Amino acid sequence: MSRLSGEIKDKIKEAYFSQGKNQKQIAEEFNVKQGTVSKIVNADSRITNFKKKKHEQSLENAKAYQKEYWETYNRPKKSNTDREEYEKLQAQHAKDVYKLSTQPGYISDYDFAKWNLGVYHTNKNGNLVLNKELKVRYDVPKSINMNIKVPTQKYKNKYCYSR
Repeated sequence: MSRLSGEIKDKIKEAYFSQGKNQKQIAEEFNVKQGTVSKIVNADSRITNFKKKKHEQSLENAKAYQKEYWETYNRPKKSNTDREEYEKLQAQHAKDVYKLSTQPGYISDYDFAKWNLGVYHTNKNGNLVLNKELKVRYDVPKSINMNIKVPTQKYKNKYCYSR
């Protein structure tokens, strides 16, 4: 750093503080290392106030960007199919809540499996079987026969005691 003349050091400081160039640009312009520019700039008494002003400007720019972003942000509109799917989900939820509240203390094996699908898998016969690695209470159905034929409806309304 000492081999640079005072005039070059002043030009480096001028480029940094007045012209707003960054250290890399200044180093390339004066053909010196970026570390040398950093030492010269940080030795100047103006550096503390300069960094403080730069930080405040950065915060103002970020605030302006956020304001513009939220004013111009294009919110995606919900399509009718999304709304219909949501309404179906709500209806199924209401149906499930009603079923659970009107049959206190008892639900069918199928309903239990339907609400806990993650713990069951389908075997080669098409029946629901509880995953073997799980430890469960005695009243949890271990397997559910899904091949029962009901003339008017699917299995879901038939009670099955196949443990």
